[in-house]
Amino acid sequence: MTIQKRKLRSGLERKLARWGWYFVIPSIIFFSIFSFYPIVNAFFLSFHRKNMISLVPPVFVGFNNYLSVLSSGGFWNSVRATLTFTLGTFIPLVIVSLILASFITAQKNMARIWQLVFYSPAVLSSAVAALIWMIIFQPTGLANQFVNAALMRGGVDMRWLSNGSMIQFSTMIVYFWKYIGYFTILFITGLTKIPHGIYEGATIDGASPLQTFFKITLPLLKPTTVMVSIMAMLQCLKTFSTQYLFVQSGAPRGPVDVITLNIYTTAMKEFNIGRASVMSIVLFITMLILTIVQLRTSRSDDVTY
Repeated sequence: MTIQKRKLRSGLERKLARWGWYFVIPSIIFFSIFSFYPIVNAFFLSFHRKNMISLVPPVFVGFNNYLSVLSSGGFWNSVRATLTFTLGTFIPLVIVSLILASFITAQKNMARIWQLVFYSPAVLSSAVAALIWMIIFQPTGLANQFVNAALMRGGVDMRWLSNGSMIQFSTMIVYFWKYIGYFTILFITGLTKIPHGIYEGATIDGASPLQTFFKITLPLLKPTTVMVSIMAMLQCLKTFSTQYLFVQSGAPRGPVDVITLNIYTTAMKEFNIGRASVMSIVLFITMLILTIVQLRTSRSDDVTY
């Protein structure tokens, strides 16, 4: 009887596993076509000279494309622009979203409303968010009016979309405004998983709010912090829409010519798909290395309460 039950159980498990594969295979095929194949194709084209709109087959050129890109001043300007944007946006996003999450979870009656208010920009597409802020950054827009009112002066144009430094700051503002609510919600999810009894015990022991935050909240929130940091960093590294739309509106391209924008310009306007593939591979490898390093440096045992 026991042997018969085992056979029935193993047969049922095989059937369930088979049906599991039936449901997973379409996703694997879809993911392979739209994710794996572009990566492999970009790696292949990075070693070839190919015109985007030409019917001439790709010509193998070895590492010439890599040498050309790595010796290009435009590429290193894109690296500088990407690093400037990433550091100027990634750090405030993580810190402020954590602070906001702590503030919202401390609210008893208005928590849901605050979450809705901060998360609402995240549902907008990047293009729509950029268009909204392009109107705000106009000489007669709300941005100049707010700054002039805060500094108690009038009629001064901060040149949000024309000055090199200001346009860099403008793109950071757009991304910060759009994604701060999204990462705040992630932190709130992590905070709500911490048992309230731990805080009650700390209060009984006489711990101050700052001691509770740094000694209890931050250590127990480490997995969420690592996840948010990786997601925010990758989101900043692959920024494109805001810079593209700002440049299309007449803003100077050099200060905000991030790698993704350079890839688009090289492929779609200069039709040099080989150089664009090289920059794509470099960006992909950079994001992969930074993610691995961040995971390894932040890796610890599972948090237990």
